[in-house]
Amino acid sequence: MVTQTDDLKVRLQHLINKSPEVIHENANKDANVFNTLRDLTAGTVAKSIGLEMLPEHIRNAHLEGDIHFHDLDYHPYMPMTNCCLIDIPNMLSNGFKIGNANVDSPKSIQTAAAQIAQIIANVASSQYGGCSVDRIDEVLSPYALLNEKKHRAIALQYIEPARRDAYVEQMTEKDIKDAIQSLEYEINTLYTSNGQTPFVTFGFGLGTDHYSVMIQRAILNTRIQGLGVDGATAIFPKLVFSLKDGINLKPTDPNYDIKQLALQCATKRMYPDVLNYHALKDMIGDFKAPMGCRSFLNAYQEDGQYINNGRFNLGVVTLNLPRIALMSHSPETFMTELKQRLHLLRDACLFRINRLKEALPQNAPILYQHGAFGRHLKADEDVSILFTGRRSTISMGYIGLYEVGAALFSEDWETNEDAKRFILNILKTLKDYADRLTTQYDIQFSVYGTPSESLTDRFCRLDFERFGSVDNVTDKGYYTNSFHYDIRKSITPFEKIDFEKEFARYSTGGFIHYCEYPSLQHNPEALEAVWDYAYTRVGYLGTNTPIDQCYACGFSGEFTSTASGYVCPKCGNNNPETSDVVKRTCGYLGQPLKRPMVKGRQIEIATRVKHMTSRDDLL
Repeated sequence: MVTQTDDLKVRLQHLINKSPEVIHENANKDANVFNTLRDLTAGTVAKSIGLEMLPEHIRNAHLEGDIHFHDLDYHPYMPMTNCCLIDIPNMLSNGFKIGNANVDSPKSIQTAAAQIAQIIANVASSQYGGCSVDRIDEVLSPYALLNEKKHRAIALQYIEPARRDAYVEQMTEKDIKDAIQSLEYEINTLYTSNGQTPFVTFGFGLGTDHYSVMIQRAILNTRIQGLGVDGATAIFPKLVFSLKDGINLKPTDPNYDIKQLALQCATKRMYPDVLNYHALKDMIGDFKAPMGCRSFLNAYQEDGQYINNGRFNLGVVTLNLPRIALMSHSPETFMTELKQRLHLLRDACLFRINRLKEALPQNAPILYQHGAFGRHLKADEDVSILFTGRRSTISMGYIGLYEVGAALFSEDWETNEDAKRFILNILKTLKDYADRLTTQYDIQFSVYGTPSESLTDRFCRLDFERFGSVDNVTDKGYYTNSFHYDIRKSITPFEKIDFEKEFARYSTGGFIHYCEYPSLQHNPEALEAVWDYAYTRVGYLGTNTPIDQCYACGFSGEFTSTASGYVCPKCGNNNPETSDVVKRTCGYLGQPLKRPMVKGRQIEIATRVKHMTSRDDLL
């Protein structure tokens, strides 16, 4: 019998030997550096202890692959939260504390940007998931106005009247550009306490005042320019651009030129992804950026006002849906078994919640005491006051709806209306159950299309060991993320959006759509046609297009996927120091040559078919 101690020894040995399944679990961690290796070692021990802390039926379900209790290297060993929308506006305007320093409200946009970087670093080190700064253009605009006032005071003294306005405009614009560029570099040179660049997302695009628009332009131009002398693509912050009719959607809208710049940026850097204002508001009740890459908050009000900043997610437990299908052999049996497994999912989520209630505010001061979570709790206050009343979410994740359809119907079930209706009913069942739990426990249970960075590999591998090679299920080496259309099939972006839009409405706790394209740098109009088509249909859309670069020979396009990584198709270069390979890992982008990913995820990425056909000649 293999004991927990034996398993820990094996995992530590794998870590020492740099086994890929251990060191590549997170494509944002560089396992070559000391602080990351130290975190991976500590995480391996914490995972072993955490498994022992789980109730036996949850521990067994996780180990066997019926569910996945996420981030065991942090939680439950430490009662840490997952992802959040940082309450940056209040922290900047009211001042905050980090460590021993009491920080005053900034007096310039440069200082505001520097403070945001410090807040992000501390928040990312106090939780294990992504963090977001929503509407950063509108947040920074008042501080740009302070710069304007400073330059105007100088102009009144030293600049002739006819040139004053131009001088003030030029100097303030330069300050904005410098601040945004510094923020981009600061984030990409940060290492959090767990040895990785912060998983941070910037939402922007809805600001209409003069400086908000200038900030939007600076964000996009900075990303287009790239990092360093080679102009490498910045992986963080993830950029999420908000589209809204009347602001930037149509040629007659005042900020339509910013949309054009966003399209140019997306064709060159893949980001920004886009949030469609009306569709997203219709889905989740009000408008906000995701926490991290895809986790969305429900609509929540205090004193009649919608509150988003300062709210957070308590964690994720994911259900292995393909396994239920492989065990069931029929749709009817599947639904019976699914309803039983949902109780297991509930128990695991409740365990997460109860463990988090044991945290003390001083365990994560930046979160609970100094404003990131929107409150200033005293050292002895109960942190659960920030959970209840549906202020925070707990996520019931799922993976592999495509594989369920393939197991129970056929590999092309997407074109079978009866099959599609049944698969959609799976999410409806999850959503109904989550709603009942929300009412019962007064905490928002949300249905979450799990990003499955390494889980796409783990669940498939465990099911292959148990059920053998099953066509279109375990034989591929990966499971398909959330509700996505089979990545191996050639369809148009419009057809993909139309197919997936119904599923997303039952997965509002976490979702993203994306379309695969060939190079679009000389055809941004094609991408705009898809964005416009998606505007009223889906809330959140990403762009996947080849942007790899070889600095050795000058090639730009798509590197060739191999069993061991990626190579330049022109000169065969696979040196991460002389190339820049960027792929969408899940919700975030990744650099697989510099920070490799698990085998299943690499297979999945290499298998993706471009969503372009002759229909795109019409664009």
